[in-house]
Amino acid sequence: MATYAVGDIQGCFDSLCRLLARCAFDPEKDRLWLVGDLVNRGPDSLAVLRYVQSLGATAITVLGNHDLYLLMIADETGHARRNRSDTLQAVLDAPDRAALLDWLRQRPLCHVEGEYCLVHAGLMPQWRVKKARELAAEVEASLQGARYRDFLANLWGSKPAYWSGKLRGMERLRVIVNAMTRMRFCRAHEKNGWEMEFSAKGGLDCAPPGLLPWFNLPGRKSAGHVLITGHWSALGLYRLPNLLALDSGCLWGGQLSAVRLEDRALFQVESSPEERRATAD
Repeated sequence: MATYAVGDIQGCFDSLCRLLARCAFDPEKDRLWLVGDLVNRGPDSLAVLRYVQSLGATAITVLGNHDLYLLMIADETGHARRNRSDTLQAVLDAPDRAALLDWLRQRPLCHVEGEYCLVHAGLMPQWRVKKARELAAEVEASLQGARYRDFLANLWGSKPAYWSGKLRGMERLRVIVNAMTRMRFCRAHEKNGWEMEFSAKGGLDCAPPGLLPWFNLPGRKSAGHVLITGHWSALGLYRLPNLLALDSGCLWGGQLSAVRLEDRALFQVESSPEERRATAD
């Protein structure tokens, strides 16, 4: 049995199929760990959702920002602004829409198993992995509960951008979600250590002054685990002993990447021309 961790798919179903063939993935005995952002901007989000759902317990996927965005716009209460470059209409028009969205809503925000923590973007430096899993459970209870529409209605936004154990209600949940699904860089915060900076989306070589990537923050308490992430296409494939950042920019003309966790073997396929977009977002 092997476990393959796969980077951001974002509707690139053809690349996913070719990557799994290259891995010789066998759903009868192997497992998939997906870093989130199954959907949007690529041409076939519907096929990706249907395939991953069909794998059942063979596939573990955490929620990414585009997955949450799909849930927000599908709720039809106007809490998220539609983007002209979205490619989600086929999902919204699908006859199995309700089942797919309900399945997506039940996915975890982070998954912890042994030495690994699977999360779309990252963890605030104050959080040990055990604490992060507890905080993710708070979000999951709101997203999976009877009043999930209230949660989605108040999720949009980037404030507050720092973590404090004193935060309560939606402010607390929003910080947890934004750290785990949107964070790239942080800057020093005079009272709370570090705050997330969402406007900077480039790579490490063009970081604005005063910003550090979340995984390089001093004293990061999750450094004892191996974090498996995506989200940051400008960072590219980035591997450290305690980090596997797997968004290698398939959607933007790069590759779709997978790492076999047992031996850290890397598998990649080039994106197909019909899947590529001109600029990152």
